[in-house]
Amino acid sequence: MTLYTIAIIFFLIAMLYASVGFGGGSSYIAILLLAGLAIEEVRLVALICNIIVVLGACINYNRADMIPWKKVLPIVLLSVPLAFVGGMIQLDNTLYRLLAGIMLVIAALLMIKPMKANSRPMNELSTLQISSIGSIIGFISGLIGIGGGIFLSPILNILRWQTVKTISVTASVFILFNSVAGIAGQLTNDISINGKQIITLGCAVLIGGQIGNYLNIKLLSPITVKVLTAILVGVAGIRFIVTNI
Repeated sequence: MTLYTIAIIFFLIAMLYASVGFGGGSSYIAILLLAGLAIEEVRLVALICNIIVVLGACINYNRADMIPWKKVLPIVLLSVPLAFVGGMIQLDNTLYRLLAGIMLVIAALLMIKPMKANSRPMNELSTLQISSIGSIIGFISGLIGIGGGIFLSPILNILRWQTVKTISVTASVFILFNSVAGIAGQLTNDISINGKQIITLGCAVLIGGQIGNYLNIKLLSPITVKVLTAILVGVAGIRFIVTNI
């Protein structure tokens, strides 16, 4: 799979997902791993793409005063340093692909559970509980190279922490902060950076995401996109597990 083939796929994923309010970070990981890229490239590129996709959304949320900072900060404050630590850890290829496969399968299973759009908050989680959830996901996110929203959002929905909209906004902020922290952790190691690769894929995601947001092309419903994403990351995850056991 050539760089430009990956760029086209990234462009389409970003455009489609942005049109229904999703980021597509887990799909980037799956595609990069299937393309056989080196671990350090997979983690770095995926996190940069995460930042590009969610940054604009976070800015818009903040301008509209939609970010519940008092609720978001307890989740983010512990997750950020642990995402940094996770990013610092370097895994060998076999272990990384096995671990990534397991995480992708878990993410796929979490996404399958249907959520009611008008769900009301049911459970009041303590600061310790919500911080613990954020910190664990933050560490895994930095280690694998995923922003963490794919885990945080369904878990908080299952726990009925807040309304679906509030959880969606929280997940975007979580992805942004943890992606930055994960990259910072990776940069503490001596890693090679492929500028052409990052610029090409970053531009593809940026353009695709902007087109999706601007045109609001709902080619598929959010539920359909979630199912397709679950299938993609689930199949990729199973493949990585089977081939690396």
